Amino acid sequence: MPTVTVQQGPRSVELKRELVKQITDAFVDAYRIPAETVTVWIQEVPTDSWGVAGTLTADK
Repeated sequence: MPTVTVQQGPRSVELKRELVKQITDAFVDAYRIPAETVTVWIQEVPTDSWGVAGTLTADK
């Protein structure tokens, strides 16, 4: 039973729904397993809690 964890900044429910579908479909196609066995966790990190190149993402 694959479990996928995605760490990202905030996104809309519609985008997260599509991401979960596409990740699940990829595992179903690659591993030939039922969709019901794939679990996807989305961990959203607020933009003021991570940075890139020395700058908070919230400051961009």
